[in-house]
Amino acid sequence: MSSAKNALFGGIEAGGTKFVCAIGDADGRVILESRFSTRDPVATFRDVFDFFRAARAEHGELEAYGIASFGPLNINPRSAGYGRVTSTPKPGWSDFDLRGVLVREFGKPVGIDTDVNAAGLAEARWGNGVGLPSLVYVTVGTGLGVGIIYQGQPLLGLTHPEMGHIHVRRHPRDLQFAGVCPFHGDCLEGLACGPAIVARTGRSLAEASDADEIWEIEADYLGQLCAQLVSTVSPHRILLGGGVMQQERLFGLMRARMRHWLGSYNVQPEIHEDGFLRAPGLGNQAGVKGALALAMDAASRGSQ
Repeated sequence: MSSAKNALFGGIEAGGTKFVCAIGDADGRVILESRFSTRDPVATFRDVFDFFRAARAEHGELEAYGIASFGPLNINPRSAGYGRVTSTPKPGWSDFDLRGVLVREFGKPVGIDTDVNAAGLAEARWGNGVGLPSLVYVTVGTGLGVGIIYQGQPLLGLTHPEMGHIHVRRHPRDLQFAGVCPFHGDCLEGLACGPAIVARTGRSLAEASDADEIWEIEADYLGQLCAQLVSTVSPHRILLGGGVMQQERLFGLMRARMRHWLGSYNVQPEIHEDGFLRAPGLGNQAGVKGALALAMDAASRGSQ
């Protein structure tokens, strides 16, 4: 590997609606970036390859690549399907070999993880999780994902956590809504993601009046999630990003509901601080910086 001062890495934030490609340095600084719409795999990766070929011609060889992707993913390095998308509802992407196409094209080490795990990894290194032993990163947008970072690395078991698909108590004013998750209907993602808000009201949360009950409903579901994370993972901080979380008002409402669901049982004083639940420090660059972090880790391991 080149000296840390000069090393450059490639990162891909693979989203359901857009791809973000970037090159960056060992400090996580983005040097060059491009965004384009997610289409079918062949058309999308044509743009990916074109970006990195041009970037290499201008800036030199890249040490490794990282992919922070929508899921579900196979992220078990011992599995024959490592690096593949699994049972996504996105047409054409099920069983697509995200990692393999980059290895074959560029012959460099490639790291891969979920977009939310990678965003949490970036926050732990360069954002609002620096210096913390643990944090949870939640994204609430087109879907709802949760990444758990412990001692600087994503916490994994048989696969990555899928906290977006837990089931929560239904809000009394939301008993008739069927939910939008294609797999579970009214799981947490099916009730609280951006499309679920639009399905109920015909508008986004940003367009809702302060008196609209959707604020109370959304805050309650996210408050339940945070209370369950406190009780199961006991993180030092929870960061919440994504399109739905751009509304600052939601944080105050959600903090109150988290405290409600926790009650007075074994609640540490840090839970009551406003900084316990907060926005990501890296903003909309958390995902692509997370991809760069995955590339750095892949380069350190050295194998493709």
